[in-house]
Amino acid sequence: MASGFFALLDDIGALMDDVVVMSKITTKKTAGILGDDLAVNAEKATGFVSSRELPVLWAITKGSFLNKLIILPIAFLLSSFLPWAVTLILVLGGVYLAYEGVEKIVHSFGKHKQETKEIKMEPLAEEDVVAAEKKKIKSAIVTDFILSVEIVIIALGTVLGKPILFQVLVVSIVAILATIGVYGIVAMIVRMDDLGFRLIKNSKNKNGFFAGIGHFLVRALPWVIKSLSVIGTIALILVAGGIFTHNIAFLHHFMEMVPSFIKDFIIGLLVGFMALLLFKLLGSIVKMIKK
Repeated sequence: MASGFFALLDDIGALMDDVVVMSKITTKKTAGILGDDLAVNAEKATGFVSSRELPVLWAITKGSFLNKLIILPIAFLLSSFLPWAVTLILVLGGVYLAYEGVEKIVHSFGKHKQETKEIKMEPLAEEDVVAAEKKKIKSAIVTDFILSVEIVIIALGTVLGKPILFQVLVVSIVAILATIGVYGIVAMIVRMDDLGFRLIKNSKNKNGFFAGIGHFLVRALPWVIKSLSVIGTIALILVAGGIFTHNIAFLHHFMEMVPSFIKDFIIGLLVGFMALLLFKLLGSIVKMIKK
């Protein structure tokens, strides 16, 4: 009886060793999408007043964990019974990401024309600020859901053919690490200025090393936030293009002489513009019907 128990423990230990090794391999394979995920979600989590940054980020993080809880069991079921559905979901998610990225680009061109009017506008009422905050949180969670699907599917692809328990453990570990890692780094980015002010305040020598770092962090934050918007938009289009390239057969050999990241960007951009035009067209049709 005791020998059977210890044999079971030995099997569990061996399984966990294999899980740890495979989790490292899988994390490396998802590193690219995790980098895009970081850029996209960092851009989504910025733009709030200082006192609301961490509460908003926590709300998005909780939504991300909920996304993983929804995605993981569905992914395991689909990979076993309807593998084609996984590809369909990925492609549809890619269309959404491409649309959102292109919509940001189009919006940015019209933004400069509205800057003068926006300066003259009165501050938003508190209920409007809350509504805008909720809208941005919802948008961030939706985007996170699509990126999470991509991460989970890539992770799942590295352990196909393994026992289901092994798949569950490896993919779940990668999903948890992805959420903690991405939003942990985002939290550090959005609180750069607070850390800078603390270093300046606690430094005995206002021109010393730590004070210098503090001043650098405070001055760098606005540039980091501005760059995150650009990086996040590019990341959306790149991720979308990568989804189409890897999951649509006739695109495998499309523009073979072009570097893969340029190819992904061009494809993502084209699909995004088509999706935006289709959305505008449908919106116009709906308005005409209502009239």
